[in-house]
Amino acid sequence: MPGKLWDELKSRQTRIESALKSHLDSLTQDAPEPIRAAMGYSLMAPGKRLRPLLAVLACEAAGGTIEQALPGGVAIEMVHTYSLIHDDLPAMDDDDLRRGMPTCHKKYGEALAILAGDALLTLAFHVVAGVNGPRTAAVSCLAIAEGAGAVGMVGGQTLDLIADGRISTDLASGGRESPVETLTEVTGDSRPPLARLEDLHARKTGALFRSSLRLGVYAAQAERPEGVNTKTLAAADRYAAAFGLLFQVTDDLLDVESTADKAGKRVGKDAARGKLTYPGLLGVEESRRKAAELGRQAVTAAEELGSPLLASLAQYVVTRER
Repeated sequence: MPGKLWDELKSRQTRIESALKSHLDSLTQDAPEPIRAAMGYSLMAPGKRLRPLLAVLACEAAGGTIEQALPGGVAIEMVHTYSLIHDDLPAMDDDDLRRGMPTCHKKYGEALAILAGDALLTLAFHVVAGVNGPRTAAVSCLAIAEGAGAVGMVGGQTLDLIADGRISTDLASGGRESPVETLTEVTGDSRPPLARLEDLHARKTGALFRSSLRLGVYAAQAERPEGVNTKTLAAADRYAAAFGLLFQVTDDLLDVESTADKAGKRVGKDAARGKLTYPGLLGVEESRRKAAELGRQAVTAAEELGSPLLASLAQYVVTRER
């Protein structure tokens, strides 16, 4: 199934790659060359373009076309790339390898890497603000802001860094024995550890998947006189919720079980740092069962959307190797 799936998605990936390059080239042609180079280095690094694909497939499921979906897909990949650049910085996750290549700050230095991330985030709003009609532009900007901001991806990364002991706060007294204790002390959240871990990743990973699918639905339906179909949007949100947690569970498993060559990034670092992860909390076998259940939930939501490709994509993530 994985090979067949990517064969079916290849033409869409090709269109996404072309659109990424076209928008980057045209919208940064008057920018200083160093920032253009750093932005392009990270944005055009090899990847499956999962988030743009989610936007495209959701748009198609909602009755739209790939042409309508591409601006939103380009924008969400810019936001995702900005987050990777910043996450890799020494002050954050401190990674040297991304997508099998040196990270942006290793290639261009920390200052330019920070600026490249800033520029890509800003450029994402530029891309969606001027296309597909005013309603689509407005709700698309909102979807990106909600997914990427303090209650979404940035909020999740904040919780992750607090749990990892990499953010100091006045509430943190030191001497904690575990990431769970750290989060409890700093946030006052006394829910069970699994609930807190799922909330963290629903923000850090899942929120941007939700934005991706919403961008696709909006591109297809926001300009219609009757507006967006609420049932379609709700099914897209359910898919995103399951898919986002599924992606993170499998990402945690890859850090335990994969190699740097397969994963395209450094592995084993989560356990070395004592990070709060699914295998660390549940164990490897229970994490695999969790992934399988989340995969089933995502497939059910994809079937409600009428998208066999979204269903296949969820099944692929359950068994992915990178």
